[in-house]
Amino acid sequence: MRVLMTGHNGYIGSVMTRVFREAGHDVTGFDTFLFEDCTFGAEDEPIDAIRADVRDAIPDQLRGFDAVVHLAALSNDPLGNLNARCTEEINHRASVRLAQLAKDAGISRFLFASSCSLYGVAGDAMLDETAGFNPITAYGATKVYVEAALSSLADETFSPTFMRNATAYGYSPRLRADLVVNSLVGFAFTTGEVLLQSDGTPWRPLVHVEDICRAFLAVLHAPRDVVHNEAFNVGRTDENYRVRDLAAMVQAVVPGSRIEFAAGGGPDPRCYRVRCDKIAAAVPAFRPKWTVQAGIEELYERYQRFSLTRQEFVGGRYLRIKHIQELQGAGLLDESLRWLRTATEMEQGLGDVTASFAN
Repeated sequence: MRVLMTGHNGYIGSVMTRVFREAGHDVTGFDTFLFEDCTFGAEDEPIDAIRADVRDAIPDQLRGFDAVVHLAALSNDPLGNLNARCTEEINHRASVRLAQLAKDAGISRFLFASSCSLYGVAGDAMLDETAGFNPITAYGATKVYVEAALSSLADETFSPTFMRNATAYGYSPRLRADLVVNSLVGFAFTTGEVLLQSDGTPWRPLVHVEDICRAFLAVLHAPRDVVHNEAFNVGRTDENYRVRDLAAMVQAVVPGSRIEFAAGGGPDPRCYRVRCDKIAAAVPAFRPKWTVQAGIEELYERYQRFSLTRQEFVGGRYLRIKHIQELQGAGLLDESLRWLRTATEMEQGLGDVTASFAN
């Protein structure tokens, strides 16, 4: 299949392009390349890509594709809260507009990267896909809006599927240090402290980035009637953890590390556990391969292999919001997260300009 993948240069996309290509698909990326210089370890193999903001997608860019995998978004709560209007434009309105363009272009399959964060505050209850939504962040709320809008577009010619990813972790060439497992292992490795930002009581469903990619691939291959206009929690039912238990697992893997609590870190209201039985039953080709334990060991090995330092880990290279703020401080991005350079300059790359603050 010819697949257009938005956000292909990000944390998940950098892994998903490889997984899809290994499965024989022809993948074209669509990305504004905000994190082009945030490589960790081995550089991912480049693919044909459209260098553009998803807000500016035009009909000609979508013609000839069989499916769209829509990953592009402001990808976490702090970044989503940086500019609420911008979050609404990118995560909500641009996503709905892209789906309409895809439908108009005759693209029948549309896989939307939703999130379990739309469940928001749920306490200890185990939630399946029929649970109510209670998002408490702009990021979570936009996922609710987009699912509803895309569902209204569904018909015999256009088939959206909503992939509600659990909290991701694991190695990617575009590492994110602002994900809970990645963060705990990173602090333990670079400082000796397994640093908890909250009191450690909230529940989180976890899923390895490679398993997210395998889930998307399996859904793309699944019969249309099985996944048409359906939502799936993506992860493993047995991989829900309290954050304090994750910290204990990290401490056991990273020699000499100790658990510490960040100053002022109180209870985190975001607390939810999810069931992932639906995708296991409906799409049997998807079988998660990773556990959190194995992911912690993988991250520790990669941090060792690539000699991760504390300065790198807490700097702008792997923390999305810091990177955005540095790009803005350098005069490369405006407040709406649009590049302030010409298209020609963008095509030439940003490495020479950003090197001074990316290191």
